[in-house]
Amino acid sequence: MSFPVLTTALDLLRRAAEGVPADRLDDPTPCDQWTVGQVLMHAAGDQHAWAAQVGAGALPAYNPFDPPRGHDEGVQGVVRVAIEAATATWERIDPAGGPVGTPLPPVPTMDPQLAAAACALDAAVHAWDVAVATGQPAPLTAELAEQLMPAARATAEPLRGFAYAAELPTQPGADPVAVLLAYLGRDPHWQR
Repeated sequence: MSFPVLTTALDLLRRAAEGVPADRLDDPTPCDQWTVGQVLMHAAGDQHAWAAQVGAGALPAYNPFDPPRGHDEGVQGVVRVAIEAATATWERIDPAGGPVGTPLPPVPTMDPQLAAAACALDAAVHAWDVAVATGQPAPLTAELAEQLMPAARATAEPLRGFAYAAELPTQPGADPVAVLLAYLGRDPHWQR
């Protein structure tokens, strides 16, 4: 794929999903209204929505913003299929091409590189949500957080109160991961 940041983020989401034991799907997450299973279903739905808007994928059969707790095929299977759909779609997108559609109503089109980073932002941050909720190592790195911050700045404000909570304060000298998470309304030190 020609979008390394998205390849990295999708891999983080896949690994976080695969690392969830079946008995942890109902655990709380930094997304205080959703369980681990719901965050994974939301993340999968978002990847399908991106694929549908950018290319020729199908929209999810459920509302990603009212995600079910699980699925008959297993949550990890749903995530795997969503990642495959996203990967296949983005492989057909020219990184230097014209604007692509987005599933973000306030931001209907974006440059392909920024759109791929916005899609990656969703996958990476939800990978972090799931990882910290289930005791896995936090997957975000400073380098990845810095790569995702332009997409966060391009998309978060129009979606505050719907997809993102209010920005949280950070300490002076906070690392890029903490800055990104706080900008998106997440407590970088969240613990179960």
